[in-house]
Amino acid sequence: MNAGAGLTGRTGRTQVFEVSTLYGAATLAAALDAGMFEPGRRVLLVTNNAAVPEAAATLDEMTGWAAIAARFDTVVDWNETVFPNHPSLWAPPETDTAAWQRLLRVAWDLGNGPLDLVVESVHAKPAAALAEIFADADVHVYADGLMSYGPTRERLLWPTACRVQRLLHLDLLPGLTPLLLSEFGAPAEIVPDAAFRAVLDEISGACAEPAVARRVPGERTAVILGQYLAALNILSAAQEEGLHERMLRGAARAGCAHVVFKPHPTAPAQYSKALEKAAADAGVRLTVLDTPMLAETVFDRVGPDLVVGCFSTAMLTASVYYGIPIARVGTDLVLGRLRPFQNSNRVPVSLVDAYVPDIEALTGGLETLPGTPEDAGAALGALVRVLGYTMQPRMHAPLRGGAEQWLAEHQGGLAARYVRRSKLTALALPGGFASGVAGQMPGRRAALRLVRKVRARTVGKS
Repeated sequence: MNAGAGLTGRTGRTQVFEVSTLYGAATLAAALDAGMFEPGRRVLLVTNNAAVPEAAATLDEMTGWAAIAARFDTVVDWNETVFPNHPSLWAPPETDTAAWQRLLRVAWDLGNGPLDLVVESVHAKPAAALAEIFADADVHVYADGLMSYGPTRERLLWPTACRVQRLLHLDLLPGLTPLLLSEFGAPAEIVPDAAFRAVLDEISGACAEPAVARRVPGERTAVILGQYLAALNILSAAQEEGLHERMLRGAARAGCAHVVFKPHPTAPAQYSKALEKAAADAGVRLTVLDTPMLAETVFDRVGPDLVVGCFSTAMLTASVYYGIPIARVGTDLVLGRLRPFQNSNRVPVSLVDAYVPDIEALTGGLETLPGTPEDAGAALGALVRVLGYTMQPRMHAPLRGGAEQWLAEHQGGLAARYVRRSKLTALALPGGFASGVAGQMPGRRAALRLVRKVRARTVGKS
């Protein structure tokens, strides 16, 4: 990968920006353009976290990558640095971190001065490994998706947690404050909408084709988004294939005669083949995109009348930054499949389920699709806090009181949809088995053990 042009000679703190997606890189570019980082030497550290990196599209193959990379003095490849180790698995032994820092400071020309480390998913590798290696660096975390609204996946070790300066995030659900890293008091800062949209336009402008899919005048077009959930072991390949077919049929029922399928970059080819038959059966024209590009480039170039997905962040981007109607499919299926309960996808799925209309519930055409409420962010805040507490009760113990109130008010409805009864029982919350009895008995732990035994016997007899 090549260094950015014309950026040498900067003074100030050296900054290392870790990215694994073009969307994340666009978020960082927007933050830079908005002046959210002081001037300094900027190193873009690219990592490919796919299960088989050699078989996945690389960032420099993505449409618009060159414009993003030009903002940095140097672009370096983390996969090459740690080869033959996988970047999502490797971390140096604790005794070797100081040696690795000296090595990388020389190899990447970082100097010996203060360092800012800007990473995504600081609790997971490779970001966690980088935070260990650069043990004296200030850590800035950026989130480019809906996961920023959920709790931190697992408690950070204090040597890293005490260095987290802030969380940068997109305002995908206006009015909703992210829960990520809030347990450490890290302030959440919004990357300005105008700056991010300008970067998206810059990326789209790099697309060589005037239109990525041919439109017929007067013909309604929908874009459906693949996520490749089978790779995460959330759905089977057959279930995900069926999900795409449901998206297509829903778009057809809404009156769209043309459907553009934007697959995940690592999706298997048979997904497209299955959709071809579904499109023929539904009587719609299908375009499958095989050029690696952002979904947002498709939105800009196609100008669709509708975007349909499961819980892809790109759905919210379509609504917030492009004003395109959005609809969901299959969130109930995914909610039932997520394991364990603290799976970090739970909050994104729940938010889309609660916020985005279900296209399969439409009784008419596209004009009957409900709009997304403008004040939804505030309303969704209570749900996020409930999920944050039930997913990470020790980390977010102060949220228990609000969770109890919300669950008591929504028993049998929303509470049952988003929080399993077994989880409510284990935490002695409203809606759980004999939660009222458990809450009144002396010795909370003993009471909970008794409740679990009674519940097990009851289930065994039924």
